[in-house]
Amino acid sequence: MNASKRISKRGTRGVTLRTAGLSLRLEVRGAVVGLLLLVVALAMSVVLIGTGDFPLAPADVLRTLAGNGTVAQDFIVNELRLPRVLAGLLVGAALGVAGAIFQSISRNPLGSPDVIGLGQGSAAGALTVIVLLQGDPTEVAIGALGGGLLTGFAVYTLAWRRGVHGYRLVLVGIGTSAMLTAVNGYLLTRADLPDATRAVVWIAGSLNGRDWAQVWPLACVCAVLLPVVLGQARNLRMLEMGDDSAYALGVRVERTRLVLMFTAVVFTAAATAAAGPVAFVALVAPQLARRLTRSSGPNLLPAAWMGAALLVTADWAAQRAFGADQLPVGVLTGMLGGAYLLWLLVTERRAGRI
Repeated sequence: MNASKRISKRGTRGVTLRTAGLSLRLEVRGAVVGLLLLVVALAMSVVLIGTGDFPLAPADVLRTLAGNGTVAQDFIVNELRLPRVLAGLLVGAALGVAGAIFQSISRNPLGSPDVIGLGQGSAAGALTVIVLLQGDPTEVAIGALGGGLLTGFAVYTLAWRRGVHGYRLVLVGIGTSAMLTAVNGYLLTRADLPDATRAVVWIAGSLNGRDWAQVWPLACVCAVLLPVVLGQARNLRMLEMGDDSAYALGVRVERTRLVLMFTAVVFTAAATAAAGPVAFVALVAPQLARRLTRSSGPNLLPAAWMGAALLVTADWAAQRAFGADQLPVGVLTGMLGGAYLLWLLVTERRAGRI
């Protein structure tokens, strides 16, 4: 394997690895940041597993995960807390990747699944099952997945006019989100008290009570789609330069955009089906990852690890920062994400980009 070093125009150092038939460019700063974010996410996962009515030291958690814990520790770690933490890691990673894809395709930091209505679409599907069909949790998850996919198809179709322009995609998404919010409010007015209570808890977005039934489907989605997305990373970087430049560089623009949008919609819908609509992680994670790596590319893996780290940290704070009252993690990410959105709007306005 041959390796060569280069410094890009932005000053980021990169290493190009070449083997027979394969050439891979690796930005050193992006790789280091991604590795550190993954370590932070895993470290916070160990802390979160040890948090609760029966606290465990990190060493005990690691020993139990390695199969050397007591019977009580094994039950608490592997049966009660590990599925919740894994669900948090997978949901955060899926939302981070989905946000990076949509922001790169739209070339807009506001172009995240939260803004263009995919979360509201999944909520509409789940509320339809809860209020009108009185479905069980599995049926609610299927309804959320179907609602997200239908919303993604509707947004793409409405935004299509000889291609999908990023600005038009965001505007269509905002309008779709507003309509779905009204639909969700109407469905809540049709619900009786038990169904309304159940629906409000689901809409808040929570990891409480998540078990292996939520972990395995989401893990399968990530295992199948993440290699597809990484395989399109170079084309996604070309799309950020504009359609004409991407065409000139040999990218099949509409086909690439359709594949990436489909994967992003599935990532978002699957994450929402597992934990409910967790707000702002998809919006915040890619932007924070981009600022840390100082790279103009989509930063897919750093965004995924940032999303995972944000969600497990937020879940730990939701359990510990409010005394005896435990907030749903979606409420906490919503409060923090709202403040971040205001800061982003002010920054973009001062820069003259909006």
